[in-house]
Amino acid sequence: MLGQSHTSFRDSVDRMFTHAASLLDLPDGLEEKIRVCNSTYTVRFGVRMRGSIHTFVGYRSVHSEHMEPVKGGIRYADTVNQNEVEALAALMTYKCALVEVPFGGSKGGLCIDPRQYSEEELERITRRFTYELSRRSLISPSQNVPAPDMGTGEREMAWMADAYKRLHPDDIDARGCVTGKPVSFGGIQGRVEATGRGVQYAIHEFFRHPEAMKAAGLEGTLDGKRVIVQGLGNVGFHAAQFLSDSDGAKIIAVAERDGAVMNPDGLNIAELHKHIKETGGVAGFDGAKDYTQNSLAALELECDILIPAAVEGVINLENAENINTKLVVEAANGPVTAEADEILRKRGIVIIPDMYANAGGVTVSYFEWVKNLTHIRFGRMERREQEARTQLLVSELERLSSDKSLGWSLTKDFKDRYLKGASELELVRSGLDDTMRGAFQSMAEVWYSDDKVADLRTAAYVVSIRRIAESYQAMGL
Repeated sequence: MLGQSHTSFRDSVDRMFTHAASLLDLPDGLEEKIRVCNSTYTVRFGVRMRGSIHTFVGYRSVHSEHMEPVKGGIRYADTVNQNEVEALAALMTYKCALVEVPFGGSKGGLCIDPRQYSEEELERITRRFTYELSRRSLISPSQNVPAPDMGTGEREMAWMADAYKRLHPDDIDARGCVTGKPVSFGGIQGRVEATGRGVQYAIHEFFRHPEAMKAAGLEGTLDGKRVIVQGLGNVGFHAAQFLSDSDGAKIIAVAERDGAVMNPDGLNIAELHKHIKETGGVAGFDGAKDYTQNSLAALELECDILIPAAVEGVINLENAENINTKLVVEAANGPVTAEADEILRKRGIVIIPDMYANAGGVTVSYFEWVKNLTHIRFGRMERREQEARTQLLVSELERLSSDKSLGWSLTKDFKDRYLKGASELELVRSGLDDTMRGAFQSMAEVWYSDDKVADLRTAAYVVSIRRIAESYQAMGL
């Protein structure tokens, strides 16, 4: 479908950036400085396995160093190419600026289909890739910090962190060279769910704004809203699970590689996810009332909220006129091409842009990086002191409630809930929620107040470009 859209992912990012930058009064040359990618490194390395030497091609792109270290995931996919990596690196720059995470933008990829290799082979490949990145200072807690992306996860990040530590045994902050690690290996609670949780918080904040709701033709709460999710990977699964379990939304369709399943009464996301892990696809799921092999056809079903959570370019010139939703939430990077974006906006469909909607991952990655540099988990110093302080208040309330003449008493579970100090997971979720609220409010302020800004995506770019420009100007550029 990307080939039929006439606009590549990189072109889409550049077009959206240029449009937003044209609305700002930037000094001569600064727009170009912000837009261009600083550097891209291509590495080719060999790994001996299966009786011969296999050569692999990898990329690491650094888009902007207005803040350091630079940050961005590493994806394993046989479609990885330089243009895609550079576009993703640019998006990371703008995303970090929007949510006020002090990183520049970077991205990496290895042109490989991980499903074709055993775990042992993938480990050997990953460790060699880490070596190639390290010798070029493209992985480092102070310069360049990768994270998981499509085709990678906690396992690969643990391999990379261990490989880096072996190459830099004197670096006390070595585990901060990557984020998204297992909790037992320097990771942080809530990182696996972070991007999906961020999608949920983004929608929550959208629903708090009457002006935004009116623009999308939505009203009420999330309870009962019909949602379609394309891609039930890590991001799509967590977003769908949280929206259905916590908010009462009905996930009426899920599209995957092998097709799509539908149920107007709502799909059981936990059971569907289990089915996909066991069978490799959605076909044959008992909890569905309908199934089609044309997975993209599900994107055109009528719904209240459409969440593309897989790959870029799935909504393009070929299907933009047929999208039948009120709100598109870009959980994936670049799922709506620039041309499709224009069509959807003209049709009155509101888009919560990717640089905001999926920023939960980099936000919690920032928390993990801070944890690695401080060498202490969140809450360890203050949790029991908080409990002791609240115990004083509860004890006084209990004393007062014992006086029957006052006519009041504590509710049954108040004491247990109030006395409990915040865990690391609760602190991470609190920090993520605060970040998503603040970022949306920054976008909304521009969207509501500037007549030249017609949509949230343009507002997001305007906020990001302004902040990046201010950083460069403070540096003397």
